[in-house]
Amino acid sequence: MKYLAISSVASLALLAACNQGGDSAAQNTSEAVNATQDATAGVVGQTSAMTMGANTVDGFVTGLGTGNMYELEAAKVAEAKSTNADVKALATMITKDHTAAGEKLIAAQATAAPNVAVPTALDERRQGMIDNLNAATPGDFDKVYLTQQVAAHNETLTLLNGFSDNTDAPALATLARELVAPVTMHRDRAQALLDAMN
Repeated sequence: MKYLAISSVASLALLAACNQGGDSAAQNTSEAVNATQDATAGVVGQTSAMTMGANTVDGFVTGLGTGNMYELEAAKVAEAKSTNADVKALATMITKDHTAAGEKLIAAQATAAPNVAVPTALDERRQGMIDNLNAATPGDFDKVYLTQQVAAHNETLTLLNGFSDNTDAPALATLARELVAPVTMHRDRAQALLDAMN
């Protein structure tokens, strides 16, 4: 079922890309394609978090580390591009909390999983989300950012909740449990701001 959803969303992106017209239509199509790519990234992320991330130490460290880097990069873009004080405040809170989470991940990984490297670069999927964020028009930026934040934090919650009872790396499982509350708070705040815009 998940693979069907992924292929359906990908097909919509391809269809949208093939239907480009004039400049205005091309801009609208580009935004639609970017939104579809972000939606696909969310589906892929949830699937990855439920399978590899929640069940293997390597998958957890990689998923959490890459997700954390994406959050910090997206917050930096939001702090620079958004004109909405509430969105900027969310980005500032995310920067503070995810900087601390990254430091805790590195400390826990050093003893709990010394053979697993914490990622130092975004993967292609999350880099694509940052690219789409940078490409968002000023009028659409906040909605794009908040939509990405809801999806990204839902992915992280799936990862954290799935790994929280892991017995192979108890220190990382403890970290997973500790991070559920702030990640939930970020997700809920992003959703509330998004709901207020609709």
